[in-house]
Amino acid sequence: MKLNIRSCRQTFVVFGCAVVFASYAWAADAGKARQISQGDKAKISGVILSRNGDLIRVRDKKSSQEVVVQIGDKTEVERTKTRFPFYRHANMDVTALLPGLKIEAEGVGNSSGQLAAHRISFSPDDFAIEVAEEQQVLANKSATQQAQTSADQAAQAATQAQSSADQAQQSAYGAQASADQASQQAQTAGAVGVADAQAVAIVNQRVSDLDDYKNEFEVDVFFAEGSTVLNDAAKRDLTNLAEIAKSLDGYMVEISGFAAHHKFTTAEDQKLSEERAAAVAEYLLEARNIPMRRMLVPVGYGITHPVASNENAQGRVLNRHVDVKILVNKSVGQGM
Repeated sequence: MKLNIRSCRQTFVVFGCAVVFASYAWAADAGKARQISQGDKAKISGVILSRNGDLIRVRDKKSSQEVVVQIGDKTEVERTKTRFPFYRHANMDVTALLPGLKIEAEGVGNSSGQLAAHRISFSPDDFAIEVAEEQQVLANKSATQQAQTSADQAAQAATQAQSSADQAQQSAYGAQASADQASQQAQTAGAVGVADAQAVAIVNQRVSDLDDYKNEFEVDVFFAEGSTVLNDAAKRDLTNLAEIAKSLDGYMVEISGFAAHHKFTTAEDQKLSEERAAAVAEYLLEARNIPMRRMLVPVGYGITHPVASNENAQGRVLNRHVDVKILVNKSVGQGM
């Protein structure tokens, strides 16, 4: 199967970011996590179970215990050598620390019994492959629905043609043939969907369930045609959002970029949406001091999910935007 890495990036957050990522709640009792004595050095390797701001819960592969890892300003986050291209901006590696990702973390115990990480490393390969597989499953499901719709429409045409005069008989035969063909396509696509159901369930467990988070605040910032430059209004809105975010415990920022199909190709619109999302992330980091580790993977959705029609100028203006949300885990304050 040929992997569409751009689709991987989209799906990586749609089912999040899109989407983002947590299949385990933060409501687990504090005593469930392994306590690391203050000052003791430790190194763990395992899968991220959930995330709450600067804290991530990891199931250590060796001990099978859960460990809470604290990410700080001095934490070095890096991806190991990978077969696939990952994010365009290397300084956004920390945004990839989401549930489902396998990581290695080393550091020392802090006063809360957590592992204050000096260094975290990860390889996105396995996760990228699973997301790409899920993308294919979704395509299969879409094909099933489309084929079934075609079958229903063709069957209806066949019925209508059959009830017509003799001169319409040939049309009825043709419509029935189309119905049979479409029905076969639907059955085939459906069979593939059933076969992949288990794979979908596995991946869905590793992808964030946004029901675990509540949207505390949201803004849309808009861009000129073909531009990735933030205007004064956008900067004011992002400044306000940043101040609200800093007043909340355990916040995360979700950034989703979009474009409007008009003068550019689909590939150019996709790139524009990604660069717009990246521009927002960079502004929040550099101008408003929002740590990159507090951001979910900034993602571009191209011309998908338009909020208005692209057939008129006003609609295209609305579609050239980046949606920015402040998310807070619903279990904040219930312990780690």
